[in-house]
Amino acid sequence: MKQTPQRDPNPCRPRHFRPAPCGPAPQEGPVKHSLETSHTRLIITGALIGLAFTVIAGRLVDVAAFKSGDGRVARNVATTRVETSRADIIDRNGVLVATTLGTPSLYANPKELLNPRDAAHKIVQVLPDLNEQEVYAKLTAEKSFVWLKRQLTPRQVAAVNRLGIPGLEFQDEDKRIYPQGNALAHVVGYAGVDNKGLAGIERGFDEILRSRHKPLELSIDLRVQAILRDEISKQMKQFNAVGGSGIIMNVNTGEVVSLVSLPDFDPNDPGATPTENLFNRVTLGTYEIGSVFKIFTTAMAIDNHVTSMTGGYDATRPIEIGRFTIHDDHAQRRWLSVPEIFMYSSNIGAAKMAVDVGGDRQREFLGKLGLLKAPSFEIPEIAAPLLPNPWRPINTMTIGFGHGISVSPLQIASAVSAVINGGVLHRATLLKQPADQPVSGTQVMSASTSLDMRRLFRLVVDKGTGKFAEAPGYLVGGKTGTAEKVSGKSYNTHSLMSSFAGVFPMNDPRYFVMISIDEPHGNSTSHGYATAGWVAAPGVSRTVERMASLVGIAPIDEDSPDVRRALAITLPPAPGRKFASN
Repeated sequence: MKQTPQRDPNPCRPRHFRPAPCGPAPQEGPVKHSLETSHTRLIITGALIGLAFTVIAGRLVDVAAFKSGDGRVARNVATTRVETSRADIIDRNGVLVATTLGTPSLYANPKELLNPRDAAHKIVQVLPDLNEQEVYAKLTAEKSFVWLKRQLTPRQVAAVNRLGIPGLEFQDEDKRIYPQGNALAHVVGYAGVDNKGLAGIERGFDEILRSRHKPLELSIDLRVQAILRDEISKQMKQFNAVGGSGIIMNVNTGEVVSLVSLPDFDPNDPGATPTENLFNRVTLGTYEIGSVFKIFTTAMAIDNHVTSMTGGYDATRPIEIGRFTIHDDHAQRRWLSVPEIFMYSSNIGAAKMAVDVGGDRQREFLGKLGLLKAPSFEIPEIAAPLLPNPWRPINTMTIGFGHGISVSPLQIASAVSAVINGGVLHRATLLKQPADQPVSGTQVMSASTSLDMRRLFRLVVDKGTGKFAEAPGYLVGGKTGTAEKVSGKSYNTHSLMSSFAGVFPMNDPRYFVMISIDEPHGNSTSHGYATAGWVAAPGVSRTVERMASLVGIAPIDEDSPDVRRALAITLPPAPGRKFASN
């Protein structure tokens, strides 16, 4: 009989390791919902954590970053220096005259200060040049960054650190340093706390200095600069003058080897000097230069064939023109040859010479020499000349001997160099020129006129008003010029500008040297005179003697036949006369 299998009382028991359904199918909806909820919560939690890190990072950037006065965010100070670096400036021999050093600047985060009043009081104790009320106002500003003091010294940094005030920090910046101090103040100029050029070469080449790494090489020779500055200082002190200036130029290239304006200043701290000391007398000052202008009148007359070295004019009597009288300070009261007019510095002769040339040709000639407009130069402190308008016949006469027109010493340097170097006008420059390349220029007069002028220059020092400019062995030539300064609508006879414009050596001209002394006072050594021959010429003499070997000029035998023949002038027979140098 077939037996029926008995049912298992536990239908959920596994059979042969095979799972079997255990009751009804599970409900997937609640489980799935729970999983999705957990997943969403994880995403939200992760986002919140990320947001928290973002907020924290933002706060760190806010604390570390600095903001300018108008609230704009600047660079992160923890990793970046303020990018204000500038290229070095060197003289023609490679001597460093301007460089950039990293220095710390003090700033504060007012939001981190616990007691602004106490902090302000403590800060000014260690930085006494700051104003406590101004510091307090900054420390209570609604900002995260305020400058307190730029470019601190190491000692000042240590003093601030010892205060232990939270919220005070330092930022590395670049500071412009001038190792030579006052020596090249008016040439190099200076830069501000943000290293932006504010004067001199620093301003004239601001963009170039910011964008280049190679040093900027000047035409200035620091050794010669020191000599000229020293000699001008001596003359100022000896004659109790209010100021002085000087310039030395290579007559064949236009390179300015030295430029001095006194009083000067320390470019490391220009704010500490009187404002008037910042004035550049060589490039920004314009003056009636007096008899130095007879150089151009004589060259003009010879070059236009109005007269010659054998010509001359009657200087017996003063010239009366309207309410004006033109007379000679050291009157010879006779007919004077052209060389004698130059040697004795005759106003009468120069005026008559200018009249013969005429106003139109006078303006044309002076214009070719660059004397009627502001010169092109590498520094921004440049003045335009002061000219008569209209240019009347009386102006033609007075300009002939250096009155009625005001120009800068820089213009005089370029113009005289052209008169002496063969008649070629070169643009004045403060940049060293390549020695292996020719320097371009403009022919403004004949070479023969230039040769005649060299002879006249030497005559003035050999026998005329510039005897005290003599430097044995170096064949100095030049022209004195003493002008009364304008005061209101008239001239002040007791306020003089005394100048000597010299060149050496006259047989082969190389350098122009000019010294001007402003408002000198005569003394016992000058027999009471304050004129150029006594005041300025001796300074030029010593400058030439001191600089010659440095620039490669050896002394020569001035009595050699070749030298005498090259510079010989035949003067008409006339009685000699001693006179005070003009």
